[in-house]
Amino acid sequence: MPTVQTTSSAWHEPMVWLVVAGPVSVVLASIVTVTLCILHPDPPLVTRATDAAPAQAARNHAATGVVPGAQR
Repeated sequence: MPTVQTTSSAWHEPMVWLVVAGPVSVVLASIVTVTLCILHPDPPLVTRATDAAPAQAARNHAATGVVPGAQR
């Protein structure tokens, strides 16, 4: 006696929902992230040229080997 297999639509299989749920959740999370970024942007940072003075001195020292302010 042969066995009869019944086929059901793909949406009734739990694996289909697991495969679809991942990309859908990523798309929803990215929409929420973009919405938050548009509605609540970060304020611009105010920097002055004097804030970078130690970094520029270190960069110049590393590039030339001359210690700033050193007597020769």
